[in-house]
Amino acid sequence: MDLLSLIGKRYSVRSYLPQPVESEKVNYLLECARLAPSAVNFQPWKFIVVKSDERKARLRACYAREWFSEAPLYIVVCADREQSWKRRKDGKDHADIDAAIAAEHIVLAAAEQGLGSCWVCNFDATACREALDLPAQLEPVVLLPIGYPGADNGVRQPRKSLAEVVEEL
Repeated sequence: MDLLSLIGKRYSVRSYLPQPVESEKVNYLLECARLAPSAVNFQPWKFIVVKSDERKARLRACYAREWFSEAPLYIVVCADREQSWKRRKDGKDHADIDAAIAAEHIVLAAAEQGLGSCWVCNFDATACREALDLPAQLEPVVLLPIGYPGADNGVRQPRKSLAEVVEEL
């Protein structure tokens, strides 16, 4: 499958089967994320794979949605502010950008592997940090539920046209 077809296939999954995800597939997703580009190649990320029932319960308290609790595992993409590149001119920290690129590699790899995922950014970051016992320099950027899509999934939401998002100068 070419990249455009894969991107078109990916959508936000909000229903998961209880079937576990094979460790080979999880490792594949993580390897794809590890190879993501980052500013000055600093790779300021940490991927927390949440599989244990106890940790999943604690993480689910950070984003209390029924569909979210169905996922058999989660990958929490964190930005390490101590390792990230900061632009000299204005001090802009690229940690979030780098973490987002790595997260997108995960969701595309998941789609390629027949898995579903959903970007979750509307969560309680303080509660997440506590649930995962994260050190101060790690900021949870996105929660990615991962699993096999269930039957109750909608369709991909429409996207704006190129004319709406491109400006040529």
